[in-house]
Amino acid sequence: MNIVLFDGLCNMCSKTVLFLIKFDKKNNLHFAAQQTNAGIKIMNQYLVKQDSRSVIFIKENLVYYKSDAIIEITKLLSGWPSIAILAIIFPKFLRNWVYDLVAQNRYKIFGKQSTCFVPSKANEHKFIK
Repeated sequence: MNIVLFDGLCNMCSKTVLFLIKFDKKNNLHFAAQQTNAGIKIMNQYLVKQDSRSVIFIKENLVYYKSDAIIEITKLLSGWPSIAILAIIFPKFLRNWVYDLVAQNRYKIFGKQSTCFVPSKANEHKFIK
């Protein structure tokens, strides 16, 4: 199972999850907010420290962080978003610098929810409980 662990309080992160669902035509991705019981259980299982400043992607029992996670997720998308795979041409330190810059300012720019993201009935099957 391919698992995307995201910050469920972050508006940008929640919108990104909805975007990923839209372009996950082959139903490859499953999601859990890092703050949920399922997210915490998965992070413990894979020995991941809670870091809601990074998206975490688990694919074939390997854990990816930050820009590496984004690139690996992109490989599974259909349509025009798959072009983001081209980010791999940039050095990892540069990709992660941009990632960290956005991550550290995401609440200021996009806002923060007071409760964790709740999927709609239509998307509920994509979320790990």
